[in-house]
This record gives sequence, C-alpha cells and structure tokens, in this order.
Amino acid sequence: MSQLMHTYAYLRPSALRGSAAGRALALETSGGATPAGEAANPRLFSGFLTAPAAAATALLVVADVAAARYYRPGGRAWLDPVVTAGGDRLRFESFSGCCGVYARLDVLAPGLDGDGVGHGTTNVDVNLPLRRALAGVGGLDPLHLAVGPGELAVRTFDGEFVERKVPLPQRWLRGFAEAQVLAAGFVLRAEVPAMEAAAVLRTLPRPTRRPDARANRWVVPAGRTLRPTTRPVPGAVCLPGPERLLTLGTVLRHATAVRVYAPAAPAAGDGAAAVAWEVQLPGMRLTLVLSPRASRGFSGEGAVLHDLATGRAVADAERVAGLLAWEPRIDVTDLSVQTGVPAGRVRAALTVLGVSGQIGYDLAEEAYFHRHLPYRVGAAETLNPRLRGARALVADGAVWLEGPLAQVGMGDDAHVVRADASGRLSCTCLWWATYRGGRGPCKHVLAVGIVRATAAQAQTDVTRTAAAAAARSETAR
Repeated sequence: MSQLMHTYAYLRPSALRGSAAGRALALETSGGATPAGEAANPRLFSGFLTAPAAAATALLVVADVAAARYYRPGGRAWLDPVVTAGGDRLRFESFSGCCGVYARLDVLAPGLDGDGVGHGTTNVDVNLPLRRALAGVGGLDPLHLAVGPGELAVRTFDGEFVERKVPLPQRWLRGFAEAQVLAAGFVLRAEVPAMEAAAVLRTLPRPTRRPDARANRWVVPAGRTLRPTTRPVPGAVCLPGPERLLTLGTVLRHATAVRVYAPAAPAAGDGAAAVAWEVQLPGMRLTLVLSPRASRGFSGEGAVLHDLATGRAVADAERVAGLLAWEPRIDVTDLSVQTGVPAGRVRAALTVLGVSGQIGYDLAEEAYFHRHLPYRVGAAETLNPRLRGARALVADGAVWLEGPLAQVGMGDDAHVVRADASGRLSCTCLWWATYRGGRGPCKHVLAVGIVRATAAQAQTDVTRTAAAAAARSETAR
C-alpha cells in the first residue's frame, strides 16, 4: 500500500492544565489552512465548553478511533484528529488506521462559550498523557478550551517544540471522500433514548481475534426501541462489525438520544451495509460511521468513481471550489445559482472536491460542509486504480457501443457491459461477479460511462451549434 509521509509539528504537547476548580484544555495545532493562507500553528478558538465532561469523553472517542485498528488489530495508528473551525462550531474528525470507522464530534454554538470561532482546518495533538487527563474530567467544573497556541505560548514554549513524522496511508485520505458520499445516501432509520442504545451495546460481542465472532448483527427499529436480531429480517438495520460500536459506551451516559442512519433500501446478498450512529449530547453531536464490513475500509468502496469519471464534474469542481470558505453548511441550491451549474452537477462537483478532503457530510443537517485537509494528495487517477484503468481503456479505443450492450477490452480480456431497462450497467468481469456493484463500478463499466457521456456531450454540442446557426439564419432574413 502506497503511503505519504506527513509531519506533525506542534509548539508543545497538548495538555489539560490547572486544578479541578479551574482547568484548561490546550489543544495544540499543526500546520493547516486558514482564510489568510497556510499557517504553521493556527489559533481557532479560545473559550469555555458548556458541557465539559461530555465534551472530554466525546473527544476521547474521536482520538481512540484515530489510534485504533479494528481489522487485524495489534498495531496502533497514532494519527492525530483533524479539527475544522466553521465560524459557529468546531468539528473534530478521525479515521481508524484500518479505514473502516469514521468518527466526528461537532461542538455546536450552544456547546461553546467564547469570543468566537475562527475559520480553518488543522491537526490537533491528542497524546497519551492528555487522554489520561481527559478520562478524569467530570462534574460541572468549568473547562477552558484553546484550539491553537496563544501568543505567550508561542514566545515561551519554543524550546518544547514537538515534531513527529507518521506514515499516512493514501487509503485513509480516500476514506474521507467515500464516507461522505455514502452518508449522503443514508436516511434516518431510528431515534431512541440513550438508555436503549446502551442496552443494544451490551448485547454486542466483545473485540476478539476469532473470525466467527465478527459476524454482522442487525437491529429492528420498533418505535423508541431497537430489537437485536442475528439475521437481516425485513426492516432491519445492519450493524457491520458490531464490536466497532463499543467505543460509544463511555459517552452514552452523557447522551440525550441516539439516531441511527442507514441506506433506505436493503443491501443485496447477505444484507451487509454501512451504518451511522449519531449520539446527541448537550450542545454537541458525536457521529460514528461503520463500513459495510470490519475487513472493508471506506477507501475501497468506489462510491465516488462515477462522478470522478465525468470530465464535466472535474471542471465544475474548479468553479465550486472558489466559492467555499469553511462553511459549516453548504447550500447546494445557492451554489447552483451562483455558478449557473445544475444542482445535480454541483453534487458531483462536491464529490470530486471530497477526494482531496475538502468536503464532508452532516447527517443531522442533511448538508455538506467545507474543510481543507492539510495534506497534499495526487490526482484522482493516482488514488483510484479503477479510474486509471477505465481511462486507459478509453484512450486505447477498447470500448465499442452497440445499443444497450458494449464490448470493452480486447482478446481474452474482453468483457460485455449491459444496460438494463433503468439504465443500470452490469459487467461480465470477475469484479462485478464478486461484488455486484456493491463496491462501486468496475473499470469496464466506468469506461462505458465515459464513452457514453462523451458521445452525449458531442451530440448536445452539435444540436446547440445547429440551433445557433438556424437562429442566425432567421435573423438575417
């Protein structure tokens, strides 16, 4: 697996300082993007948390996910969470080292009491001593939060400069793009009291290396309760790799409710599907999204490929990117009006921007949001081998369209792509036979989509040219 090397550079370690009567949580920042440009150690917020115990516990969940490998456990990931300041809220995000779990803590305006939230995205240091200190936060004692160094800290603590290099898998970055596309297709399936959610967690298997204990579970929403089941009965919601939900156990004592989101339609085959659990906290929301299987990271789901294969989406993304400014809620309709691009194409453009970590999706608000990850990633083709393969097939002239059928490839590598009555494409290749489209399109389907889109655009251009010529002729008369 190819990796990038990323350097975290902090002026000093993050820490929880002071006594129980007046504690201060100082989260140190590494390099990141701000409205003024790149900053070595941006300062994004200084103020109080209105629910300190809940915030400390929820932040620990995000940090624990960043440090965990749920599939083939044994090593520690030690990737620092990403924080985005959106003017009225702070979002702390992380992915597990295996890329199968995404966590986000949204500290909303009611959860913050300070002079204002800035704008920008950076990494924050959540080290082992800080974790231990956060675990001891309780009661209603005030807790001051500083995200980024103060001027005094910059001058005084230069000697405590902390720097460490970590291998950053490209699939971890791709997971941000895939997770937001999948989440945008979820619907609310259940809302239950925190005590009911805790009861479900108590029935889940404990983490183990035994493969037979990693079977998926399901819950059936019934009013304000969730009824556990071991098979995908009608109306059931999948809990894939359910032991990955156990990290929520510590935060549920602070919760008021839990919402469960999943695809509206049941998954094909064994019913395995991604799921999101959203924990409602005082002034905050904690969201955990699980991939369809513990062995499947979000980076391989292929949900972004259809949009990335469209040249128009890439061009639209450049127009949309210029209008983003760390908005906590992106209005697709407004972007459509401002750019003159139809709403459907704006959504495709947001998918393209998601590949470089610029877009996330908030289930509670049913809206995208802007972030700017401080990583430099390659082009979409570099991160998506199926897309590279599709473009190579098109460039080689290895796609022949014959009505609803298409032949892709040559000789022994030739496959047939077929369109059904609804326009959905399928293929005769091994990838399609294995996943049936459940992990995105194969390179042959992508190649057919590229060729058909190109042909349709060419036909549109011809029609427009003819219409323009006819209009000029009519005017000349």
